[in-house]
Amino acid sequence: MTDSLLETQNLTKHFRLGPDALVQAVDDISLSIAPKEILGLVGESGSGKSTFGKTVIGLHPKTSGSVLFNGEQLPEAYQAADFQRYANQMQMIFQDPYSSLNPRMTVGEIIGEGLFLHSDLRRSEINEQVADWLRKVGLNTDHMSRYPHEFSGGQRQRIGIARALILSPEFVVCDEPISALDVSVQAQVVNLLGELKESMGLTLLFIAHDLSMVRYVSDRIAVMYLGSMIEIGRSDDVFFNPQHPYTQLLIGSNPEPDPEHERTRSAVSIPGEIPSPVNIPPGCRFASRCPHAMDVCREQTPTLRLLSDIGEEHHVACHLFDEATTPAGSA
Repeated sequence: MTDSLLETQNLTKHFRLGPDALVQAVDDISLSIAPKEILGLVGESGSGKSTFGKTVIGLHPKTSGSVLFNGEQLPEAYQAADFQRYANQMQMIFQDPYSSLNPRMTVGEIIGEGLFLHSDLRRSEINEQVADWLRKVGLNTDHMSRYPHEFSGGQRQRIGIARALILSPEFVVCDEPISALDVSVQAQVVNLLGELKESMGLTLLFIAHDLSMVRYVSDRIAVMYLGSMIEIGRSDDVFFNPQHPYTQLLIGSNPEPDPEHERTRSAVSIPGEIPSPVNIPPGCRFASRCPHAMDVCREQTPTLRLLSDIGEEHHVACHLFDEATTPAGSA
């Protein structure tokens, strides 16, 4: 994709636990995100979603591969000057609104910290922008002098959103921003992000477990399993016509958010447990849990291939789509 804002090329992130233990958290992922696009990233816990997001934005050094932002290759490992340089372009909204806010700082100090560190604005000008952002995220300006423990989880996440967006970045990684919130406030936060995305022209990598919410907010959905990318396509195509057996099970096990809507697939659960990223099985990483697994699945690693009959941007990594094999979901 030539008009991508952010692109990863064979991005890999491994963690060394000891001389013989290597956690393969992210393996050989290549994808592009277009300007003003929301790419949803889904998968079970342990699939590598958060590690991918943090590696993209420089919080983890890359093991191999590259990340390009506006066509510029980002550093392999960020130094202090790199964080300073890219802070106004890329930001992150963290998963836990309880631990990601400094309890010793006031809300005004938390939200305004980025401007204090990365701008030449006077304190009075910073306070004006903080007050403006409190209003944008649905909070009151008199909240500036209060501390994080005085707010609910949803309010804290709004504070985190204001902190990330006050620098007007182009690209934001949203690392499961609703998973720690009550169901009653998840939609409010997602709607807020959607509104801010439209008004600011943001590009988002939206990481989450809830596929229904991801479909609602995303233009495309990418599915990760055990560090690898297994399916990616337009949001409705992936959600309503999933091709990889794992995506089918993942969506089938997802609660239907609308009680008036009749589920078209029977509720299912994904068999077994996700393998350890320290001991990656050979071949397809989902083979040990896949109801359609064949001998080739346990021997050869599938690669992402375009399924042109599904959509121009729908790719799946599955041997069921090799020649002379039966497509996923067929009888």
